[in-house]
Amino acid sequence: MSAQTHHALDYIEIGVDDFAAAKAFYGSAFGWTFTDYGPGPAYVGINGSGGEVGGFRLTDEVSAGGPLVLLYSDDLDASAQAVRDAGGSVVRGPYEFPGGRRFHFHDPAGNELGVWSAG
Repeated sequence: MSAQTHHALDYIEIGVDDFAAAKAFYGSAFGWTFTDYGPGPAYVGINGSGGEVGGFRLTDEVSAGGPLVLLYSDDLDASAQAVRDAGGSVVRGPYEFPGGRRFHFHDPAGNELGVWSAG
């Protein structure tokens, strides 16, 4: 059983154009600590009380701009189909990433969110 809750808001990613500058700013301003993933600039996890609560991603990976809210799913493929059935559109994925799989979708108002599942 996972620590996450199915279809609950779970994680937020902040788009940045410089990982080092973002880590310096948020570390200094708020005392955040970070986990670097991958051998090069790939993704940086933001650690909070109780574990990782968010991350930074490069802005060139951001299709809609602004923070990206992620929900958790126990069954990623079923959640992607539920998005389509409800009138949303899957705009990226599902794809694998270090830690699991995820997809991004647009709701009928054009908001982009993501859904992830542990690998």
